[in-house]
Amino acid sequence: MDLGLVREIGSKALLAGGGALLVYWTVTAVKLVLSARGINPLIKQFFTQVAAGRVDAAYLLTTKSYRQHVNRQQFIRFLAGLKLNRFRNLKSGRPRLQEGSMILTVKLIAENKEEMPLDFTFTKVEDTWKIERIATIKS
Repeated sequence: MDLGLVREIGSKALLAGGGALLVYWTVTAVKLVLSARGINPLIKQFFTQVAAGRVDAAYLLTTKSYRQHVNRQQFIRFLAGLKLNRFRNLKSGRPRLQEGSMILTVKLIAENKEEMPLDFTFTKVEDTWKIERIATIKS
């Protein structure tokens, strides 16, 4: 076989593989962004409710499964332990898809630039996102 022909076929195969990978990555990224719609407003609503002292309203933004495992008092203790009044801003990371749930790391930022990352896991319940889990991340 001619060496030039092998090179040409090899480079075309490499380009085709790269193109297929790029298309797959683009489709996956668009799918992830579209499926994550509604999560940022939910996070904003959650922290707005907590800041306003409406802990029960924030608690109702969680799934039924979460409320079965974490009662209201445990939820209040968890929030109190976070000492959220120190933080003035938040920054969302990139959402990650895992087994039908969406995981988003949110960094709470204090005025002294201290950060506290929290992992929120979201699940869709009847076309609306609900909080399935909130976990602190040890830095």
